Amino acid sequence: MEIPFVSFEPMHKEIAEEMLNKFKEVYEKNWFIFGHELTQFEKEFAKYCGAKYCIGCGNGLDALHLILEGYDIKEGDEVIIPSDTFIATALAVSYCGAKPVFVEPDINTYEIDPKLIESAITDKTKAIIVVQLYGQSSDMEKINDIAKKYKLKVIEDAAQAHGTKYKGKKAGSLAEAAGFSFYPGKNLGALGDGGAVVTDDKDLAEKIRALSNYGSIEKYNHIYKGFNSRLDEIQASFLRIKLRYLDKWNENRKSIAEKYIEGIKNKNIVLPKIAEYTETNWYVFVIRSHRRNELQTYLQNYGIGTVIHYPIAMHLQKCYEDLGYKKGDFPIAEKIADEVLSLPIWYGMKNEEVDYIIEKINDWR
Repeated sequence: MEIPFVSFEPMHKEIAEEMLNKFKEVYEKNWFIFGHELTQFEKEFAKYCGAKYCIGCGNGLDALHLILEGYDIKEGDEVIIPSDTFIATALAVSYCGAKPVFVEPDINTYEIDPKLIESAITDKTKAIIVVQLYGQSSDMEKINDIAKKYKLKVIEDAAQAHGTKYKGKKAGSLAEAAGFSFYPGKNLGALGDGGAVVTDDKDLAEKIRALSNYGSIEKYNHIYKGFNSRLDEIQASFLRIKLRYLDKWNENRKSIAEKYIEGIKNKNIVLPKIAEYTETNWYVFVIRSHRRNELQTYLQNYGIGTVIHYPIAMHLQKCYEDLGYKKGDFPIAEKIADEVLSLPIWYGMKNEEVDYIIEKINDWR
């Protein structure tokens, strides 16, 4: 049996007619930037997240960068981020000229550990970016309390958290602003790159809208040295359709995850631990093993695709060697990088495919 790590085919087959009709509609309107589809998607996605404002942009990295620029984060400032995350979180900070300051995650949930944040705060700290990693939520109440104490901004990196909840509230409404990615592999994915900023802050929303469009609110009148980062009409139109199915697709992922958790019985495997305060969207299903590379090769030999999220800890990436860190400085992030492996979990997986994966993992010695 061949099981890819991800397949969009079942999802896209179900909505093919709607997607193709919508493409034809947008194509025939001949209006491709800042049109009706984007305006409607921004309203619909803001409402979905439980927020007041949404600004479409080019991708998830741009979303975070625009938020930081909107808050005037600059050279000499510091921004706290998890030591275990995708590179985009750190790059957004670097793009502003600021310094990313790494804080270790909880080894059980992989989310930033609130107990370690205060010791990383200095007089240069301006914000905390909380990554809702793997589709789980961090403990936002504790983090927001710390931020309030030190007068810091809290930003959600919600690139993996479409539909994720924390104590009943959706990602995107858990901090002062949130950055989303609509990369095709996300739970809510475009057919190309895309992103959005979500916030309740009207002033921030207006500034980010200008920053994302060459610093302009009115055409040819530029009040900021802005950027070109926009979500186009075609992608917005596709995302509007997909948003209507997101909860259904997330429920399907949940059912697959439950089968894995119930069925995998191998003492060499550490299964995901979901904190009681979060309802995950199961963006990925991450297991751990101290023999991870052997396991990945074993599964590959049986036709099972897997991915490592992520194989190199942030402080050991070559692009951040200027920060002066060395192996051993962030042992939890390094342990995660050495041991994690993501199993297939996508809408439309057949029960026999999930059962096959469980069987092969349980047979592994």
